[in-house]
Amino acid sequence: MTNLYGNPEDIHKSATYHRYKYISKLSGHSTDMIIPDHMLPVELFLVIPGKPEAKQSSLVTIFAIWNTMMGTSLLSMPWALSQAGFGCGIGLMVGIAGLCLYTCYLVLKSSYPFGELFKSGFIKFADICRKYFGRTGELVATIFSIAAIAGAAVVFWVLMSNFLFNSGKFIHESIYDAFPKNMSKLEGTVIHTSLICPVPSANNTSPNTMPNSDTTGFYRYWQGQKTIPFFLIALMFPLCSVKSPTFFTKFNSLGTLAVIYIIIFVSIKASIWGINMDFAKIPEFQLTFPALTGTLTLAFFIHNCILSILSHQKTPEYNARDLSIAYGLVAFTYTFVGALFYAAFPLEKSCIHQVFLDNMPANDIMTFGARIGLFFQLVTVFPLVIYIVRVQFMLFFFGSPYPSTWQVFLLNAVLIGACVLFARFYPHVGNIIRYSGSISGLVYIFTLPCLVHMYALHKKNQLSWPSAIFHSTIVLLGVLNLVSQFLISV
Repeated sequence: MTNLYGNPEDIHKSATYHRYKYISKLSGHSTDMIIPDHMLPVELFLVIPGKPEAKQSSLVTIFAIWNTMMGTSLLSMPWALSQAGFGCGIGLMVGIAGLCLYTCYLVLKSSYPFGELFKSGFIKFADICRKYFGRTGELVATIFSIAAIAGAAVVFWVLMSNFLFNSGKFIHESIYDAFPKNMSKLEGTVIHTSLICPVPSANNTSPNTMPNSDTTGFYRYWQGQKTIPFFLIALMFPLCSVKSPTFFTKFNSLGTLAVIYIIIFVSIKASIWGINMDFAKIPEFQLTFPALTGTLTLAFFIHNCILSILSHQKTPEYNARDLSIAYGLVAFTYTFVGALFYAAFPLEKSCIHQVFLDNMPANDIMTFGARIGLFFQLVTVFPLVIYIVRVQFMLFFFGSPYPSTWQVFLLNAVLIGACVLFARFYPHVGNIIRYSGSISGLVYIFTLPCLVHMYALHKKNQLSWPSAIFHSTIVLLGVLNLVSQFLISV
């Protein structure tokens, strides 16, 4: 393993690996037992880019967790809430947040026996799974970590296709003054009171995609999900093939700006629409509530990188407190956006789209700003997501983050090919999120943290029956969450 990072271009990773070996010897841990499976650059998780070795305050740590956890699930939260019913949805948001916080704390707690390895950022949860469950445990942790990130990559590609199409449509129709002048019906959509409601029977996942009469030939090539996902290949494939996407980490703050913009966007729209809640007609509970629980398991998923973030905490004794505060902020943000948009939406709540921006008319300038901003954010984030998948996959199976150009090319082709196929044939963002979240969440949120915790207690002869039943129940909830996704149709 001493030649793992022998390439001169990987000097920093080589130094990191040798520091890891040195600290392992000081800590009494064998490097044969625990080898980092995915040494990721710390800059991926910092709100404000800085030196990887620098320690961060509690405030920076909290917002680093918030910034990392907040994502495109925010755009689907009003829809997911509508699937559960208002009262049930709010309760589930709070309950799932608390459950994910607890299992994330179990991940943090599992790192305590490793002392300096954790403080130096060289211990990952997959390494801990390997210690307790051998190579199989590490393999399972790595595969489902990759699965969660790959699911996010698919969502990003679908959204980039959506944002790029609608942004191009806005610019084209602005130039030719082709926006609808009155209320009218379009194929698969109904425009009403300046908002768009998808017709339930229409096989249309992006209601704002049907062009008006086209005299320029623009829409011959600009055809939404039929062509845009393929156009993106020319832009994204080269960006995903770079050896180290450190450049893109400098744009991490765009994620924070995007979330703030969405919060302001929803607040302004709500102030214009007012609150539109007829509790006699609005359901408090719906049998399709698993759509929300599946979405939330991905929305609150940070378990695979939480140790990387907290290892750079200046005051590690506050890690549990800061983790709780961060989860509270994330839960508040999701609940605020989901509940406010749901409560203010002036049409039937069933009209809320899986990406709520698609409920906005084509000529809405704030929606155009949101789409173009989110598009550029995702363009910088997507290469990082592919990089994380590449590092985890290549290190585990080939022992090097960049074994060869053709191997990286092949992996990128498979990943991007899958993204394109989803964007072309199944661009249902909400459904992709809930399926991906429930599958990865079953293993990485509900099962592995509880199994590691119970096994550690068992080795110390401290595992009690109430604890075993409680943590087994959490695993069972993860199973039910996954199974229920296939029992509902939304």
